[in-house]
Amino acid sequence: MSDLDKKPGSPGVETAEASKGAEIMEQFERESRTRSFGDGWLSKVVYVLCLAFTLYHLAYASGIRALQMVNIKHHAIHVGLILVLGFALYPAFKRSSRKSIAWYDWIFVIMSAAMPIYVFVRYPVFISTGFRGEQIDIIFGTILILLVLECSRRLSGWALPILSIIFLLYAIYGRSFPGIFKHRGYNWHKIVTYLTTDIYGIYGTSIKVAATYIVLFIIFGEVMNKCGMGQFFNDIANALAGHTKGGPAKVAVLASGFLGSINGSAVANVVTTGTFTIPLMKKTGYTKEFAGSVEATASVGGQLLPPIMGAAAFVMAETLGVKYSAIIKAAVIPALIYYLGIIIQVQMRATKDHLNGLPKDQMPKVGQVMKERGHLLIPIAFLLYMLIFSGQTVIRGAFWTILVTIVVAELRPISRMNLKDICDAFVAGAKSTVSVAMACACVGIIVGICGMTGFALNVAHAIISIGRHSLMLTLLFTMVTCMILGMGLPSIPSYLITATIAAPALVELGQPDIAAHMFCFYFAMFANLTPPVALAAFAAAGLSGGSPMKTGWQSVRLALAGFVVPYMFIYNPQLLLMNITWLTGIQVVLTACAGVVLIAAAVEGYLYGRMNVALRLIAGIGAYLLIDSRLITDVAGIACLVLIILAQKFVFHKGNTAVPAA
Repeated sequence: MSDLDKKPGSPGVETAEASKGAEIMEQFERESRTRSFGDGWLSKVVYVLCLAFTLYHLAYASGIRALQMVNIKHHAIHVGLILVLGFALYPAFKRSSRKSIAWYDWIFVIMSAAMPIYVFVRYPVFISTGFRGEQIDIIFGTILILLVLECSRRLSGWALPILSIIFLLYAIYGRSFPGIFKHRGYNWHKIVTYLTTDIYGIYGTSIKVAATYIVLFIIFGEVMNKCGMGQFFNDIANALAGHTKGGPAKVAVLASGFLGSINGSAVANVVTTGTFTIPLMKKTGYTKEFAGSVEATASVGGQLLPPIMGAAAFVMAETLGVKYSAIIKAAVIPALIYYLGIIIQVQMRATKDHLNGLPKDQMPKVGQVMKERGHLLIPIAFLLYMLIFSGQTVIRGAFWTILVTIVVAELRPISRMNLKDICDAFVAGAKSTVSVAMACACVGIIVGICGMTGFALNVAHAIISIGRHSLMLTLLFTMVTCMILGMGLPSIPSYLITATIAAPALVELGQPDIAAHMFCFYFAMFANLTPPVALAAFAAAGLSGGSPMKTGWQSVRLALAGFVVPYMFIYNPQLLLMNITWLTGIQVVLTACAGVVLIAAAVEGYLYGRMNVALRLIAGIGAYLLIDSRLITDVAGIACLVLIILAQKFVFHKGNTAVPAA
């Protein structure tokens, strides 16, 4: 019996899948390359430290008066704990031992633990001196910068630390730079003071979001996973779509979208759902590359799908100074259109290649799935209520949702957690927070230097001068910048940097704040799919056995609607549900859906049958016309769709045969 014929969930298959998933995670996500201390005392110390980390943040979010403090103190505690965990869990080099902590890492751990103590002791001096900084502050500040750079290197690679160092050098030698990049230059004393003794650099906005919002939602995601939400998503997706044409691919789209909206990590999402969905897609008849690309595109899209989305969404809300519910409202239609584009292409490919679904009698029943695990939807509904209708802060809403999840899980034995399960989920939440928070701390250096030197303002002015002649050229420039940064940086730093530099320029050109930031956010996410460095696609290829590069390019084809959607809401902000009537909203959604259908038809070369080059060209033109919100372009775009349908129905469809997958 082959592996694909084994029933998913059996012990042997489950162990093999988990092992392969772990290997893929380590290969493509540096955050997974942690030390393992076995059952020794080090393991217990780290466990207790992670548990303390989570309990502190929960207590802070609960509003306990004794823990309420000025931002820089809370941020310092957060960064200090993250650094301690980072140096304890992540070895300096690949060849370093993963079973013990090196002697020099103990030094790093001690220095990291000293940082928040130093901030608490020196804070009165910061206030009395106007944050000017004395010699002791420069020493501790320099150590903090070096610790952040080194820990970030261990967690996310060289790209982000190197970029941070380049910006530090730029701050020092600004007088030597030409043109718009020239500034007066700053000495090390001023740079360190700015970045480490106030809330503009390392302790700035990005770490504020990590220390308040992101950590809570990561903990929530881990608690949901522990009580079986991942299995619920997989089962309900199978029940809804597993038996339909091309069913396993649709299951992958639905399950990955559901799970991705909770956990916010593309690679982790690929590994979690892909170990089950990719073998089923291959068994149904999809090619290795197409199976991998479906999983990758759906997993990346989870970060765009409300209610939780990726961690960058919290940064966006904080940066814009708006409620998180406003981000959810703006994101919902573009995210659904993105997933509609994937589903349509999957359906077209299945119809074209005669790929059937799985036997219906082997699929779980919706009623049975809901009976067993449907109660797990209660925390999500509660979270939506807290975020949108309650008037409570995001922090308080997340805190109460975590508690509600723990209580709701007790309603049925299948989801019930004992005290150890809850503690394990809290520990997993702390470990998962390390990589995200460390990226936020490191990018704080870059954002701080941009503000200090006026770099962001100067680049924004240059972009504006280009945009006065062509908004499309400005958008293309912004997109390319996001994609290039995303090749070497995690999605949060990529979004933060482009949002700092490019988003203000788009706003100056007349775009709404949310639309400009959402544009940067989308392309920061899509860098996970785009070769030559496409981590989500490469991870999916590792599971499918396909070519990484071919899987990456197939992912771009499959996500093409997603690449067009940001342009749609720039030219048509009503897609973000801004200042819109019901009638206009219906029109906007229908024309956007028509555009997605045309994109899918142009990419797949199939609608009701095989499309020749002329019809594919017409489909592409129609999709382009529907980007614009003007009535004349909408009518022309819809006309292209009608023309293709009529041609397919009455002219070209007869005798049309299915074509093999590309």
